[in-house]
Amino acid sequence: MSNHDLNQRKQFNVLFLCTGNSARSIMAECLLERIGGNRFLAFSAGSFPAGAVNPYTLELLERRNHCTDHLRSKNWDEFAVPGAPVMDFVFTVCDSAAGEVCPVWPGQPVSAHWGFPDPAAVEGPEAVIRAAFADVYRDISTHIEIFASLPLDSLDGLELGQRLREIGAMSSNTT
Repeated sequence: MSNHDLNQRKQFNVLFLCTGNSARSIMAECLLERIGGNRFLAFSAGSFPAGAVNPYTLELLERRNHCTDHLRSKNWDEFAVPGAPVMDFVFTVCDSAAGEVCPVWPGQPVSAHWGFPDPAAVEGPEAVIRAAFADVYRDISTHIEIFASLPLDSLDGLELGQRLREIGAMSSNTT
């Protein structure tokens, strides 16, 4: 993506990928919608979608006043067909999706891996599960705040890719 391309865009399309598209990628979609304002259009999808958004994800997002009416667990193939939005950025937010062969995304988006632990895999009392979802939400929020603050119009493609990888390196305890 050239600086000229970035400067000509009023909004950037961003796709967050995870295997099940029920927790982490959904949180990232909602967080970018809020943090990025009109600068970004956020989407999420999964390689093997769960078919429904995780109830703990919905509960957490609703508690934090995110709109959840539009959320659904969907296959990433929806974004690789003619007529789909052309992505500027694609982020994998789980290690499983990062290791899979992704579709060819139209437009050659800038991509990076931001791995987060899977809160849906946490077992135990509800308080422990809710805490895991809240921790991942907070970590994703931090990444997105940094991403949304980047001077996209002044970074060349290589520098932008490096910055996105640095943001991803902030992740800990990936699964």
